[in-house]
Amino acid sequence: MPRYNARDCVFEIEAETPATWIEIGDINTFSKSHEEETTDTTTFGSDGQSESQKMQLGKSLTLEGLHNTTDAGQLRVEAANELLGEDSLINFRFHAPGATNWTVWSAHVNLGDQGGGNNDKGTWSATFTRSGADTTEVIV
Repeated sequence: MPRYNARDCVFEIEAETPATWIEIGDINTFSKSHEEETTDTTTFGSDGQSESQKMQLGKSLTLEGLHNTTDAGQLRVEAANELLGEDSLINFRFHAPGATNWTVWSAHVNLGDQGGGNNDKGTWSATFTRSGADTTEVIV
């Protein structure tokens, strides 16, 4: 994919009504993280050299921006933050400009720090942690 402006990426959360999506507004920074879990496979026959295999992959995506108390996307994220157990898994999707498919995650969300200084606008952040594998949807 060619280079793109980060500001042109789109992030949406599924509404309480399935298949209805709400854009999350006032975002000014995002960061996608990758994790892995490995297992040690070193044996006496490894001649003192460490051996391991990747066993599990994890992904998370953090959104940061300005706190907007009327943004429907931010409000839905804040409501999803309060869900527990099976109910905590929500659908979240995103794409970069020029993409033909959304990347879709079943994820749980954790609100981050909110605040600001004397001459700042209030900040807002949330981290989505993927549960299961990525899926895709065609952008229409």
